[in-house]
Amino acid sequence: MSIEIQWPSHAYVPGKTQRHKDGTFSSICAAIHPGLSADQIANSSAFHHGLLFLDAGFYWESHEVLEPVWLALPDGSAERRLVTCLIQIANAKLKLKMEKPKAAARICVIVRNLLENLPCDSILGIDRGTILQHLDDLDCNLNCVL
Repeated sequence: MSIEIQWPSHAYVPGKTQRHKDGTFSSICAAIHPGLSADQIANSSAFHHGLLFLDAGFYWESHEVLEPVWLALPDGSAERRLVTCLIQIANAKLKLKMEKPKAAARICVIVRNLLENLPCDSILGIDRGTILQHLDDLDCNLNCVL
């Protein structure tokens, strides 16, 4: 399946840059709804965009498109915990951009605790090492500012 990537015009950082108009990411998230299988969610536009936005530094935007993914996943599922990790990593990276390193550090602890409860090393095509790499990057940045 080929997904056309819809890049944001800019990265929104509260208090620093302009917020995107409501509905900016609606078309990306349109196909996400409860009842989708894990494979359908892993192959969705919202999930792919969320991952790409996270890697490209669009942290608020990543959270925006991953939230409907999170909502569509069953409570207590490993998939939902993984998406929670991704959303919280985006949140921590955004907190660093907002010059709130202590908040970012608290979020990193939450993500590490969530990782401990994941039942396997790969969920929705994302392996634990990917999450740990994001945390290591955050730790390096936090060590510079704390």
